[in-house]
Amino acid sequence: MKVYLLEDDNAISMGLKYSLEKEGYEVTLTENAKDARNAWKNGTYDICILDINLPDGKGYDVCKFIKEKEDVPVIFLTASDAEVNVVMGLEMGADDYICKPFRINELMARIKTVLRRSGKRTCGAGSGDASVEKLGNITIYTGEARVTKKEEDTGEETTVELTALEYRLLLTFCNNKGVVLSRNQLLQDLWDVAGDFVNDNTLTVYIKRLRDKIEKDPADPQIIRTVRGMGYIS
Repeated sequence: MKVYLLEDDNAISMGLKYSLEKEGYEVTLTENAKDARNAWKNGTYDICILDINLPDGKGYDVCKFIKEKEDVPVIFLTASDAEVNVVMGLEMGADDYICKPFRINELMARIKTVLRRSGKRTCGAGSGDASVEKLGNITIYTGEARVTKKEEDTGEETTVELTALEYRLLLTFCNNKGVVLSRNQLLQDLWDVAGDFVNDNTLTVYIKRLRDKIEKDPADPQIIRTVRGMGYIS
């Protein structure tokens, strides 16, 4: 499993590299945005861990650069849990973030969760079970972590590209059909932890992104519907 690590603090980067390699990961480490772009040109990775504040730019820009080439899972490292940092990272396509200082065991758990949910590297085309779930015109092949959408005009199935957390959110709705889920319930399931860094804007970003990808008319959603004052229902 290949990890790309971007961190400009030498003490943190060396500690993380050592800990990741001890867990069996193959780590490529760079300390600035310029070297990050060069490293990405020379290889592909299973997951990226990106510091936000860099000596020659921002981790957001590196994330955008990476996402334009491949939809690889991204975890941001941030020195602040300020709402603006969290939302900006999620809008860039990040799958998770963790605030400094953090416990190494927590980061390892986040990495495993993101990799498990992404399905890009852990599930082969013919692996897993044959379980198929339906949600409106959306089909979820859970054994492959693959999602398709049936186009009304042509009847064809097209692939829906989701990030790990978007996929997890979709599965949550699929597993609770006909049940109103509160925002708090969704946030707890989305992050798999209960913490004060979770906020409503985080969920709003993901609901919007998911609707944009699966709804015929995101402004008038039929798959994930809002129940005013209560939450959402599918």
